[in-house]
Amino acid sequence: MVETLFSGFIHGGVYALAAVGMSLVFGVTNVANFAQGSLVAVGMMTAWWVGSSLGWGLIPTILAVVLVTGLVGLVTNLLVITPLEGRQPIAALLGTVGVGQVLDNGMQLIFGSQTRPFPQLLPTHNLHALGISFGTSDLVMGLVALTSMVALWAFLTYGRTGQAIRATSQDSQAALQMGVPVTSIRTIAFVIGSILAGIAGIFIGLFKTNINPMDGSAIGMTAFVAAAIGGLGSIPGAIIGGLVLGLAEAVGVGLFGDGVHDLITFGTLLLVLILKPSGFLGRKADMGKEPMTGTLPEAARPIRLPLWANLSLAAAALATPFIFSDHLAGIGTQVTIYAIAAVGLTLISGSAGQTILGLAGPVAVGAYTSALLTMRLHWPFALSLLGAAIIAALAASLLTFPVWKLSGHYVAIATIGVGAVMVAIIRIWGPLTRGSLGLQGIPLPTFLDKPLYTQQMQYLLDLVILLLVLAVTSRIRSSHLGHVFEAIGEDGQAAWSLGIRTGAYKALAYALACGSAGIAGALLAHQYTYIDPTLFNPTMSTLILTIIVLGGMKSPTGAVIGSLILVGAPELLRILPEVRIMAYGLVLIVFIICRPQGLFSTKRRA
Repeated sequence: MVETLFSGFIHGGVYALAAVGMSLVFGVTNVANFAQGSLVAVGMMTAWWVGSSLGWGLIPTILAVVLVTGLVGLVTNLLVITPLEGRQPIAALLGTVGVGQVLDNGMQLIFGSQTRPFPQLLPTHNLHALGISFGTSDLVMGLVALTSMVALWAFLTYGRTGQAIRATSQDSQAALQMGVPVTSIRTIAFVIGSILAGIAGIFIGLFKTNINPMDGSAIGMTAFVAAAIGGLGSIPGAIIGGLVLGLAEAVGVGLFGDGVHDLITFGTLLLVLILKPSGFLGRKADMGKEPMTGTLPEAARPIRLPLWANLSLAAAALATPFIFSDHLAGIGTQVTIYAIAAVGLTLISGSAGQTILGLAGPVAVGAYTSALLTMRLHWPFALSLLGAAIIAALAASLLTFPVWKLSGHYVAIATIGVGAVMVAIIRIWGPLTRGSLGLQGIPLPTFLDKPLYTQQMQYLLDLVILLLVLAVTSRIRSSHLGHVFEAIGEDGQAAWSLGIRTGAYKALAYALACGSAGIAGALLAHQYTYIDPTLFNPTMSTLILTIIVLGGMKSPTGAVIGSLILVGAPELLRILPEVRIMAYGLVLIVFIICRPQGLFSTKRRA
């Protein structure tokens, strides 16, 4: 147990390095940098290349990583973050999500997707002290992490630029009036945060010994969780959060196995946010600073088509399965399934103005619910579809029930935890879900007890369900309930002052969105006939959110168009998955910067 705690302490120190950079950026720019994990991957793969191909030692490798990750951070800040200054912070958050996708898949394209051994950047010796066995890399890792954090503390406390960073973090407007070049200081903070992520990547490689270009995003998400646990914007809190998370993971994995890793990581996040909403050392004032309502510019309104046009489009859509080939119908099923999930998301992320970053969890619950109901209890397909919607909505509501008292970025962060916990429970609940092995032999969807065995039949079913979801969502948006959602999205504090229970209504909008996601998951399960937890990953959540950003966050019809472009076009053009995900990131960045209101909207008349 002592060695387990020591390992957790060392690993937590590496988490803390990346988390400190993330908290520094958040404190100065108020941007939750979701690309931080990808910068960890950039540092890790840069270290692998210079260490294995050039044979460099530890010090030259650190200098190379500092140069590369600092440059990447600088370019990211100049091209993505700076153009979004003055907008709602959700814009920059989504921008960094896009940057993360570009970097992750860029690393995969450059270095390949295979796992490879990390080079020994320094001589390895087995040491023993106080009954603990550890290697040279463990000792150096701890010393570098400690030295980096002490150096950062000294820089922020005594350095002129560091003091300017602290002043900008405390009050950017006051700092600007006192002559502090706030824009330049924010750039410097972003570069420092990127460098810390890169250095963390080196030691993650040394610790893991075998690495993959996609490892950094998972480690980075853990570091992000550590920063949130400590309190976003608090550097001491990030250090504490990193150490707490490292120790919790070491003990939990040591006792229960690696399968509980995600449950421990994200379960700890939810527990801390529920008990201490601003994190261990976060400032309560930051909680309400950015309520994440009115998320994107409102200088646009959705295009409204007349009834005859809607009916004509619906008739044309229903006719398409009879002229589509199997290949095109298969693409159509993918488009409609993602559209069903995205249409529901417009109620919470569009109308109610609350960003949801973990919708893959409810999709997974819906998929497994419908599969198990038909396989184990022999329910009819139609009833299992309804059960999937209800169970997904209930499960998400129960897990998020305490979350709606939070505000600011913490709600969006909590939804990541909720989605990850759902998938983690599915993974470890082996007797019911078969864990990582997944479920196979899921029956095909049926209509009047007849299996829909062709792609055209399944596509027609998906279209009918999509039209029903569109009709229900549009009816909700035009009702009194929909107007309440809109009022909360426009100005949550004003709605609260009028006696509207904003948290309760957001929870309802979220439940409706999760019900729609559950239906999408059920259709996916029955048409794939095989599912496992790896299908329901963060990329799925990001894609669904990108779909509504592209189509227009408040437009259900725009969600369909967004799915057609982002899911249908890459499938039709046979674009490789790696390039496709990079394209998702680029589309997200471009639209957040150039047209945040989405495609399916027009500017409001003056």
